[in-house]
Amino acid sequence: MEKLSIKNIVEFRHKSDKSKKSFVMRLKLDKLKSDSEGGGDYWISCWSAISKSFRLNNLESIIERRDELIERNEETESKRIKIMYKRNIDILYNYEDFDLKKWRPSKDMKFLRKEKADSILTIKGLLVQVTPHHVFTIQKNGVEEIGAIWFIAKLNGFKKDELGMFADILYRYLKINFSKDYILNPKYCIAVDVFNNFEVNYSQLEKEALPKILNTTLDEIKKLM
Repeated sequence: MEKLSIKNIVEFRHKSDKSKKSFVMRLKLDKLKSDSEGGGDYWISCWSAISKSFRLNNLESIIERRDELIERNEETESKRIKIMYKRNIDILYNYEDFDLKKWRPSKDMKFLRKEKADSILTIKGLLVQVTPHHVFTIQKNGVEEIGAIWFIAKLNGFKKDELGMFADILYRYLKINFSKDYILNPKYCIAVDVFNNFEVNYSQLEKEALPKILNTTLDEIKKLM
């Protein structure tokens, strides 16, 4: 069986009953389509720069990538490529003055290595892929806590409850792989929709400020198998 990304699961929720059955059939046959909106990752130019800026704690990577894309956009004659560059550029403009303190708990964060083997979780018999950009530790009152951040992009972005599914699976990923050594900090278990320029953290799900819809969606997929 093919692994599911959270983008796949969001896509499933928007399908008709007939299309949902076809989706599950493709899942069983390992024939799900790629998440990308064209060859490679359509949004890598913007989210990789934002991810780098988060790690380095400065905005230079965002500004440099934006200027680089503007130059590329002027040089290419392909209408499709121009549209892709423009969409990535627009996202980067939204973050050129961003306050990284909104996401970063402190300057003394320690980034941890992510093991590829840990990125697939088995939930309700389904394989779900989790690919956070950064996992980091936080020193708080003598206790070492852990958090993570995941930058996601999609044309027109996600609804907040959909983005909540990313935060939900991210918290489970941390719990399974890191809870033996660290205390999980739900506030810094963050999923960022870079297209719409908003984020959701797991504490919002704990407080029921947003509904948890991941389990119910996986239950629906499982029933169709």
